[in-house]
Amino acid sequence: MSKNLVIVESPAKAHTIEKYLGSDFKVLASVGHIRKDTKVDKSTFDVTYEIDPGHKSIITELKKEAKAADKIWLATDEDREGESISWHLCEVLNLPKDTARITFHEITKPALEAAIKAPRVVDMDMVASQQARQTLDMLVGYDLSDIVRRKVPGAVSAGRVQSPALRLIVEREKAIEKFEDKFTYKIAGEFCKETTFSANFTGKAPEDEKSALDLLEEFSKADFVVTDIEKTEGSKSNPTPFTTAALQIEANAKLGFSSRTTMSAAQGLYQAGLITYHRTDSLNLSAQAVSAMAKYIEANFGKNYLKTRHFKTKDASAQEAHEAIRPTNIALTSAGKNDYEKRLYQLIWARTLATQMENAKVAKTTIYISHDFEAKGEVVVFDGFLKVYGKSKDTELPNLTKGDKLNYINITARQTFAKPPARYTEGSLVKKLEELGIGRPSTYASIMSAIQVRGYVIKGESEGEERKVTELKLEDNKITENLVSEKFGANKGKLVPTAIGELVAGFLTDNFKNIVDYKFTANIEKDLDLVADAKLERVKMLRDFYGPFHDTVMVANGAERYNNARLLGHHPETGKPIYAKVGKNGGFIQLGDNEKESGEKPRFAPLPKRKSVKTVSLEQALKQLALPALPRVLGKAPDGAELIAANGPFGPYLKGGKYNIPMKDLDPYTVTIEEALPLYQAKVDSIIADWDEIMIINGAYGPYVKGPGRRNHVKVPKDVDPKKITLEEACKMLDDKPKTKTTKTRRGTRGGKKKATTKTKK
Repeated sequence: MSKNLVIVESPAKAHTIEKYLGSDFKVLASVGHIRKDTKVDKSTFDVTYEIDPGHKSIITELKKEAKAADKIWLATDEDREGESISWHLCEVLNLPKDTARITFHEITKPALEAAIKAPRVVDMDMVASQQARQTLDMLVGYDLSDIVRRKVPGAVSAGRVQSPALRLIVEREKAIEKFEDKFTYKIAGEFCKETTFSANFTGKAPEDEKSALDLLEEFSKADFVVTDIEKTEGSKSNPTPFTTAALQIEANAKLGFSSRTTMSAAQGLYQAGLITYHRTDSLNLSAQAVSAMAKYIEANFGKNYLKTRHFKTKDASAQEAHEAIRPTNIALTSAGKNDYEKRLYQLIWARTLATQMENAKVAKTTIYISHDFEAKGEVVVFDGFLKVYGKSKDTELPNLTKGDKLNYINITARQTFAKPPARYTEGSLVKKLEELGIGRPSTYASIMSAIQVRGYVIKGESEGEERKVTELKLEDNKITENLVSEKFGANKGKLVPTAIGELVAGFLTDNFKNIVDYKFTANIEKDLDLVADAKLERVKMLRDFYGPFHDTVMVANGAERYNNARLLGHHPETGKPIYAKVGKNGGFIQLGDNEKESGEKPRFAPLPKRKSVKTVSLEQALKQLALPALPRVLGKAPDGAELIAANGPFGPYLKGGKYNIPMKDLDPYTVTIEEALPLYQAKVDSIIADWDEIMIINGAYGPYVKGPGRRNHVKVPKDVDPKKITLEEACKMLDDKPKTKTTKTRRGTRGGKKKATTKTKK
């Protein structure tokens, strides 16, 4: 038996650590939390914990190894969540309170050896802070979700931190809807003096076509002269190291990664010992890391590229870790087990190296031209950190002198619409939450995921709509007018609130102002930091919050059901009212009053594309009501199967015989038999064997056996010919498939059947 037992959170991390510690150490993983909090006493705030059934065998093994080991080391992650896991391990494994607790910012041999030499005990103040956060989220989640489900159609749940995030997105959408489509005529010219260059008009932009034409007429008779030339030297400052939030923001902007994808890839890199701990507020880089980077820069780029820097974190509460995110070995330029990890590692490597490099030096030139034209140029004199991180693009101007006369090649006045506020991306929303002090590094990915999984926010897919804009061009002393196309309103990859999301945000704003108040939520985070620093008692903090919150819940119980239905007008033929409403599946049009009120069943139609309950007009609603009723028969397939277009809870689908086929890109109201036939035929062709309730299907990821019910399928092994599988063999494959867990497994999950109430006095 090993003399030392080290317990970490993940098997991947355990494997990496065991390589460094040697034969005297055995490293096992708890696989996340081994218990979960299932009940909170609302008067004492005592928490009832349960063992996770899926962790029984893990706990049995840990207990066995703990009894045999001479010394036990708790090496869970260094943040509050990790501290809590160590405490739960002590409780469940009956470990003494002085059990060695070690933390490290990177999984390297020197870092592990240093940690072993400086153990401590579990920090119960950090544990109390984590318990306070978890308890707070449970209390708010239970009470708030219950009332939101009853009062808001289509609502699933609501959370303490996700609600302000949803409010931000909804408020941005409202600002976009209110934005006025004002335009001016942007004027730019092509000028020549041996070589051609561009210049922009800096005077007052014309606000109508006549003014733009008058200005171009004036330019057609004008002489253009260089009135002044200004040359300056400047620099571009290098970036700061990555914190968790900054990494999510940059990975979203540069790589298109979601917060969840970024954190998953970062966790893989950390557990493999390739980067430092990935949940951190700190900008600090260790002296050893800075020294290693300095040697690398000098050796690979030259001494003139080196400028060592030390960064300090402004936020005093930045205590989730003690270093920024950086590679553990700066000489390793590429690493990771898959494309996501490799791309993220490259980003981290380049950003970290750039922090220790010289600023870029640029030469800027501005040429002032008569009649309010300016040409700007920039040349990178020394690329500095841009060598590894960023772009160095030159915009060169011709060598001119003051008084030079210029000829214009053409001058264009283009109708240019002002841009509305930009919708949030996951990256820009994380940045905003960080600015407001809402959430912590470990919570941003779950916030982004929660508001989308609940159906309150979606990622836009529209490339935008086309519109015609006027372009006036002065060329050879003649002015021509053209209409050119441009796209506007694109929301691809942006966070767009759904109709239900807008309702939930509205209900919470009207009834729970504190929950969606940005300052209030940020102050809760500060209180949690005070609990971690032993400056505020956990129970006092919870009592101060929950008392007023519970009173608000009681008041909100009497609120009317929240719908925000809009009366658009009345049907010109029947006189019945037409409403735009929100239901459990989103917005819709309703013709007639509810059946309970009118005694007659109303008629429903979907909202037009890219229209919401607030923006749809009566005219648009009438067009939607004129659409054919669903389900609608399209015709018959060559094999005699009747094809029917329909709409279900999971979106539009095509019913062909016994098959229901999703129609992701087709509208069930307008789809034709010609468009539907290829979908049906593709489905038929994918069926390898069909025994009614049991089928063998060739799917996107290979052949699989499908049984009755949802999610009842099993993949056909690669060495098995799917065409030779019998019904009996297919049934056996379904019976023998691995059982899936009915509970969700995540980093913060703890659970089980064995109950143990813990009373915390913090």
